[in-house]
Amino acid sequence: MILNTGLRTDIPAFFSEWFYKRIEEGFVYVRSPYAKDLVYSYKLSPELIDCIIFCTKNPRPMFKNLDKISQFNQYWHITITPYEKEIEPNVPSIDKTIDNFKYLSNELGKDNVSLRYDPIFINEKYTLKRHIESFEYMVSSLSDYTNEVIISFIDLYEKTKRNFPNANEVKENERLSIGKEFAKIGNKYNITIKTCAEGNELNKFGIDSSGCMTKEVIERAISKSLNIPKQKARNGECDCLLNNDIGAYNTCNHGCLYCYANSNKELVQRNLKLHNPKSPLLIGEIKETDNIKEMNQKSFIINDNTIQTRLI
Repeated sequence: MILNTGLRTDIPAFFSEWFYKRIEEGFVYVRSPYAKDLVYSYKLSPELIDCIIFCTKNPRPMFKNLDKISQFNQYWHITITPYEKEIEPNVPSIDKTIDNFKYLSNELGKDNVSLRYDPIFINEKYTLKRHIESFEYMVSSLSDYTNEVIISFIDLYEKTKRNFPNANEVKENERLSIGKEFAKIGNKYNITIKTCAEGNELNKFGIDSSGCMTKEVIERAISKSLNIPKQKARNGECDCLLNNDIGAYNTCNHGCLYCYANSNKELVQRNLKLHNPKSPLLIGEIKETDNIKEMNQKSFIINDNTIQTRLI
């Protein structure tokens, strides 16, 4: 199975102690975001988990104990954007995150770490010109440390519109201009530029729209073939492997205005006060009324003839 950690929150940035405790104890509980008394139970075993996917803006808190997950295959998405503190109050600077990216790439390898440049929005401060300049700076800095960059444009979810009322969708002509210029930068530095769930309008520039966490991406990261049952495409167009996430909504303390996972900062702060690093749940404790459901876990690896380079 594939284990996700970053669709609902940023576990490496804010909950690394809890995560390593879960690895140590060999299991994790995940409260359903839709049925509050339903709790999923996962065994954290490298024999069952083919790859752990991390999505983060700040992987550094994980670094001092990376050896504790060296037995697991890993694939990391590191997000770096050009936005400043009025948009991303608690996100590390671009240069700090670039340094973190390089460290992780050196530990795991280029195929195991990808850059995310998203979400893209345009306003008077963050102009098309600024995006192009920032993107080239990041790609040129990381050309020896990754093989691909995933870009996406802002989606105006209800939470996003509420927390970021001045945000606007990126217009078609702006998307095309970005696609054209970003593709040139990718070619210049020999890095594949990809989109996910953005349609195929940028394909004509040589941008890959096949997805960011597909079976093929994970196979390349772990150097093994996978036999994964076909699943329903997200939004009818995304074949990424997005199930089995162990995070929780309304817990990310980056404070990004565009965030789709947080309803508001007050709720985030209330939830963070309920976090216990020793609890099997990310937020809160198990209740007597909880229904704990053991998840059916199995490896999808077809063979084990190839071995991934591991951390030392």
